[in-house]
Amino acid sequence: MSGSTHQSGTVQRRDSVATRRIVAGLALALLCSVPVRAAPANAPAAAERVPTARDAAREARMAWWRKARFGMFIHWGVYAVPAGVYNGKAVPSIGEWIMLNGRIPVAEYKGFAARFNPTGYDPEAWASLAQEAGMKYVVITHKHHDGFALFDSAASDWNVVKASPYGKDLIGPLAKAVRARGLRFGAYYSQAQDWVNPGGAKNRGGDWDPAQTGDFDAYLDKVAVPQVREIIGKYHPDIIWWDTPRDMTPERVARFQPFLDQNPMMISNDRLGSGERGDMTTPEQYIPGTGLDYDFEVCMTMNDTWGFKAADEHWKSSRDLIRKLSDVASKGGNFLLNVGPDAEGRIPEPSIERLKAIGRWMKVNGEAIYDTRASLFRSLPWGRSTTRVNADGSTSVYLHVFDWPADGVLRVPGLKDTPRSARILGAGDKVVARPGGDGVVLTLPKAAPDADASVIRLDYRAKPRVERVLPRPDKAGVVGLPPSEADLTAPSKTVGEVRGEAESAFVQLSKPGAVVAYAFTLPAAGRYTVSARVAAAVEGQTLALKRGDATAGVEAKVAATGGLDRFVDVRLGELDLGAGENRLEIRPVGEGWTQMRLRGLTLTPRTAP
Repeated sequence: MSGSTHQSGTVQRRDSVATRRIVAGLALALLCSVPVRAAPANAPAAAERVPTARDAAREARMAWWRKARFGMFIHWGVYAVPAGVYNGKAVPSIGEWIMLNGRIPVAEYKGFAARFNPTGYDPEAWASLAQEAGMKYVVITHKHHDGFALFDSAASDWNVVKASPYGKDLIGPLAKAVRARGLRFGAYYSQAQDWVNPGGAKNRGGDWDPAQTGDFDAYLDKVAVPQVREIIGKYHPDIIWWDTPRDMTPERVARFQPFLDQNPMMISNDRLGSGERGDMTTPEQYIPGTGLDYDFEVCMTMNDTWGFKAADEHWKSSRDLIRKLSDVASKGGNFLLNVGPDAEGRIPEPSIERLKAIGRWMKVNGEAIYDTRASLFRSLPWGRSTTRVNADGSTSVYLHVFDWPADGVLRVPGLKDTPRSARILGAGDKVVARPGGDGVVLTLPKAAPDADASVIRLDYRAKPRVERVLPRPDKAGVVGLPPSEADLTAPSKTVGEVRGEAESAFVQLSKPGAVVAYAFTLPAAGRYTVSARVAAAVEGQTLALKRGDATAGVEAKVAATGGLDRFVDVRLGELDLGAGENRLEIRPVGEGWTQMRLRGLTLTPRTAP
């Protein structure tokens, strides 16, 4: 890695005739709508992009992916041999980066391939495990940053067939086993970074061995482009999962574009390079706090590393992973959960245990994950929610309850319509729903049916009305504004976005241009002290704060806190706020802005204005 949506039945590998006809028709309609003009002799090289058949096919190719919601990521390669140790010493950071982090010479690293003989590899068992876990697709590293290919390649002898005693293709049997179980198959490929094949892009410091020296464009032409051609020709992946677009200019990206244009039903991600958005964006090791405005797939490890590292025993619990799956689905995204097999071809037992636990939960609650849409609620104090629009036009709302109410009374704030029926998935207990307070109140059994996450299904004839419930003062008059309540007017990876879950969430501000707004309600007008919980690595950056209806406000310089993971409380200033709904805006200002993290605001009452 970079280091830094229920559909039953078998999924067919090939597209149906009907789908192909729809795609062709859409493509023809789109292409015919574009006037064809001869370019003048002096036309600039960067002409306006002409829509393609691939553009027209996007909704069709993404249909299965949006229903799937849950997939398996597999990071496997020669790095599983050293398993995090080089010359008798543990190498810091993630396992698959050991060559770079340990500055291992090419010849020495190639020697690990002589010990890469995964006789315990059982692709049928791997595919069966993915299916048992409730996963709908599998993506495996065909070539990671160390350049080692898990298939026979004519473009480079640095592959499992020619360079290891195993001597057989590892990809083909897995692709066959995965598809035999009705799952989709994806190919991860590191197109730019390559630490063994000469000329491949490096990271953090460039070459450390003369054997790596070479021309990057020559590497792309002789290794990367031919290998992508081999992968698509041999395995026909449903997904091409690019990674780390280091040094990928528009001209270099163009070398790979024909593969996408010629395979309009193949999904691609956002890591090819040069700003190519792909079909999905890929948050790594975190869940966007409020979701994103584009298809997204959270990729995450079960412990701290992607590739196998023997000493990494920092495992997330099954409960944590189940709740993360609920969280991702509640925001309309997919969850790609990683396993890192060892050099013998065995998936670590803690990974197997967790995947089986998730699978048991999915057998009961899978309908609340598959083919669902994002939550209708801004946030819920006790868990998450997903929504399904059924074939008859009715709507089902799924409440994923993490914190079961001790008194058996669950309040659903903002829900304006009472469901026609309510039931707990996998349980026969009756659920009574009635209007109450600012939403609907459910009467539940005293004990949670599932300690990890119990799911309640609410059924409606049509989409129910849900109103946003704004934060209000607590008994002491203090208003807390967590990251989940943030509205970002410029959400992007380079400006600002909400990251993380619950207590660990924060708004990431990367440069001026981000505007973070909070809406809330006050019972009476008054003066409030506004403080923020921030983490800053750079000294003296400025945050500007104002009421949403004001032309001016206050500014505060923020001292360095000791790093982006160390949060402290900072007083920003005082503002006069009115009764009823209010809006506060906070933004980074000034030159030289790098990055700051904001873990919400606190408004403390002072005096009446």
